[in-house]
Amino acid sequence: MVIRRVLAPRIDFGALRRELGLPEGFPAAAQREADEAAVAPLPAVADRTDVPFVTVDPATSRDLDQAMHLARRPGGGFRVRYAIADVATHVRPGGALEAETWRRGQTVYLPDGNVPLHPHTLSEGAASLLPDADRAAVLWTIDLDADGGTVGVVVERARVRSRAKLDYVGVQLAADAGRLPEPIALLPEIGALLTARGLRRGAVNLPLPEQDVEPDGDGWRLVLRGPGPMEDHNAQISLLTGMAAADIMLAGRIGLLRTMPAPKPEAVDRLRLAAGPLGVRWPAGMSVGEVLAGLDASQPRAAAFIDQAAELMRGAAYTAFDGELPEQPAHGGVAAAYAHVTAPLRRLADRYATEVCLALYEGREVPDWARAALPKLPEVMATTDRVASAATRGAIELAEAVLLEHRVGETFEAAVLDVDEPRPATDPPRQAGNGRPGRPPGGTVALDEPAVRARCVGQLPLGERVPVRLVSADPTHRKVLFERA
Repeated sequence: MVIRRVLAPRIDFGALRRELGLPEGFPAAAQREADEAAVAPLPAVADRTDVPFVTVDPATSRDLDQAMHLARRPGGGFRVRYAIADVATHVRPGGALEAETWRRGQTVYLPDGNVPLHPHTLSEGAASLLPDADRAAVLWTIDLDADGGTVGVVVERARVRSRAKLDYVGVQLAADAGRLPEPIALLPEIGALLTARGLRRGAVNLPLPEQDVEPDGDGWRLVLRGPGPMEDHNAQISLLTGMAAADIMLAGRIGLLRTMPAPKPEAVDRLRLAAGPLGVRWPAGMSVGEVLAGLDASQPRAAAFIDQAAELMRGAAYTAFDGELPEQPAHGGVAAAYAHVTAPLRRLADRYATEVCLALYEGREVPDWARAALPKLPEVMATTDRVASAATRGAIELAEAVLLEHRVGETFEAAVLDVDEPRPATDPPRQAGNGRPGRPPGGTVALDEPAVRARCVGQLPLGERVPVRLVSADPTHRKVLFERA
């Protein structure tokens, strides 16, 4: 759901690309391998083209990793079929293309075009689960009971054919009208069951709106949008698959997990202390995730509380293991063991984790090329995660600065999302402290219009609306600064 959008003028993202050292094209040998793989015959695998899969993605996406089909089981419960692009079928171990994907790590998305993990002939062509074409996939068939609990998992290489490329906005409209296409008609029911199970486990989801910079004619628009219900339900299918993959790898004592420490009790206590002054109800016995699930992120006090809750979600990492199980295998946000296997077109790690799952499920040895990759993947993914995050953040900061460059001195209405630390734990959390020595007090504010989030100096009441004055907007350094008016 789009909450706010503001038109920005022409913006050149080239400097950001150069600053981050993003590659402009693929080496000739890597591109040649991709082009050859794109026209090679599909392998002889299980034929599942009779299943009417559909994809659900942003409207402009062409790198389609996942397709799904949902059905009721004759004896009760549900059958989730989740087809994932089989990238390993197209990338030869030890080849130039594999080497280049290790250099990139993941697709980096910028408003003026992505920097793909794989050449477009694969990522937006022969390997993408585009409609009306046979594609190589790794098919996860997950059976659920009537309460959404997993009762069976099958993993296989298969040939699949998507029937339609659906987008989040259209799917949400169809759901609201009660006219979802048959392959995903059960998504609201299954998604709600999986969400409820996650909350009972202690899962934590941060319902923060996301900022995006999107093309708009000759210019760009800065968009603030929150996920709609159908987007959340769709994410639950990916989480379900990632948990199934983690269980397979832990049982086989080899794999690659996405891990994160559980929130520390003292951090939860601090968040609970912030709830009262921000007007957030936290009944006894209710988990962090359950509290967050009931909040409206468009309200400033709720948004400030969610921003505080983000501090609980620290330390995400990839954890490889072979033989000895990890000391801490769980992901604190999922409240279960979890692995990335559903986005191999966009994330390097997923290709290797998927290959491990296939081998373990089939009772064969994990291929040497996949086993050897596992211990090297955490560092590569951590490095490229930082690059991808810097690209996203840099693009938004540049758009904000360009948008506001000629409005210095104007006053805006803003919500206070965060205030500077440190402050004594016994102080009411709504009062800003003095900040770090030598730094004026301040915090982070979110403007109502335009959709900008930036630093503001001055004494700020957490979770309240205040007038702020724009002090500077510098596109060269991508910096915006406000002061309390």
